[in-house]
Amino acid sequence: MTETGHRWYAVQSQPNAEAKAANHLLRQGFGVYLPRYLKRRRHARKVDMVAAPLFPRYLFVAIDMETQRWRSIFSTVGVSRLVCNGEVPASVPDQVIATLEEREDDKGFVRLDLPPPFKAGDKITVLDGAFTDCLGLVESMPDRRRVSILLDLLGRKVRVLVESDSVAAA
Repeated sequence: MTETGHRWYAVQSQPNAEAKAANHLLRQGFGVYLPRYLKRRRHARKVDMVAAPLFPRYLFVAIDMETQRWRSIFSTVGVSRLVCNGEVPASVPDQVIATLEEREDDKGFVRLDLPPPFKAGDKITVLDGAFTDCLGLVESMPDRRRVSILLDLLGRKVRVLVESDSVAAA
């Protein structure tokens, strides 16, 4: 909770307008929390990290229902709706926000500890590179970014190390 009497509520934004909605809500005096993480983006053979909302189209707003004019949220630029149970806004437990804030790094991005996408023995297909469309088996994952796979090439098994983004489940 940001201050005494304030509770957290979920707001649904318009598509790709989370930051716009957050800025307009801040201008109206509401406390806003927009959890973001660093997303790995691939485009035109280039890989970079970009900030992305942890919950696309959703952000959290701190409202004191007794003292603030909270109905103005419905007409805020970038906002689609305030998540409600019938006519009453649905509050988000303070522990949810606290847990997200605890997982933030020094730059304010939520750290995601994702399980490896593949395990040994999974059948995969290579999506790009020299081995495009080849089928193989996952041998191991030395780290989250690379996968060691066994490909059947020229009648024998060949071990190849590729980026995890370059393979998909077959």
